Amino acid sequence: MVRLLEKRQRTGSVLTFFAIATFSLHILVLFLFLLQGLNIRQLSLRKPPNFVQLINGKPVANIDDLAREPEAIRQFISKTMISMFSWSGTLPPQTIEEVATPKPDLGILINTPQGGSQKISTSSWVASFALSEDFRKGFLSTVAEMTPPEVFSENPNQAMTSQLVIKRVYPPKQIAPGKWQVGMVADLVQKNRVGGARLITPFNKDFLVRAADYFANPQANNSTDLQKAIYSVRADRLEIYEIRNLCLLDDYNPNQDKSKQCGTGQTSDSFIR
Repeated sequence: MVRLLEKRQRTGSVLTFFAIATFSLHILVLFLFLLQGLNIRQLSLRKPPNFVQLINGKPVANIDDLAREPEAIRQFISKTMISMFSWSGTLPPQTIEEVATPKPDLGILINTPQGGSQKISTSSWVASFALSEDFRKGFLSTVAEMTPPEVFSENPNQAMTSQLVIKRVYPPKQIAPGKWQVGMVADLVQKNRVGGARLITPFNKDFLVRAADYFANPQANNSTDLQKAIYSVRADRLEIYEIRNLCLLDDYNPNQDKSKQCGTGQTSDSFIR
C-alpha cells in the first residue's frame, strides 16, 4: 500500500513538472512572438536609405538621411517649375499614337480665394505634389488665377499656350540641416497658337526646399498613369515649402536684406503673380 502511494506521488510530481515546463515554454514562445512583431513594426517604419550617385554610376547608401546633391536640387526645381507652368492644352503622350494626335487636356478645377473655381492643367496638378502639403493648396489657387481659360479652348483662334523659359538656377544655399534656398531667374512666355502673339512675364523666384521622405508605390503594377506620375514626382525626396519673390539688382545674394535689395521694402516675400 505504501509503495502504491509512493508510486502515485512520483507520477503526480512528474505530471506537475511537465505541466509547469509546458506552460513556461508557451510563455517563452509568446514573448518571442511579441519581440518579433515589434522588430517587424520597426522595420516597416524605418525610412528607406538615401542613395548617392557616384561618378562611376554606382549608387551607395548615404549615412546622412538629409543630404542631397546640389545638382539634384537644381534639377528638381527646374523640372517642377517647367511642369507647373508649361500649358499646351493637351495631355502628355503615353503611346506612339498620342504623339501624333495628343489627347486634349480638360483641366482640373481648383477653388480660388475669391470663392469661385478655375481650371489648371493636368501637368500643373501633378507637379504640385512636389510641394509640401500645407503650401500646395494655396499655391494651386494662385496657379489657377494665372492660367488663362483660353489654354483649354477648342477654338484654335483663341487657344493659348504657356512655357517657362529658365535663364538661370543658382547653386543651392543650405540654410538648415536638410533645407536649402535656391534662386531662379526665368520668363513665363504665353502666346496664341494662331498668330503667335506673345506675352512675356518675368518669373524670378526664391525657393525654399527641404528633404522629404518617400515610399515606393505598393501597387505599381495596378496604378494608373496619373498615379505613377505622382509617385515619380515624390521620388526625388525633396519638396518645396515656400516660394518668395526674387528681387535682383546686380547679383543674386541670398544673405542680402530683401528690403534693401528691392529698394522699397514693401514687396511681400510670399508668392505672388
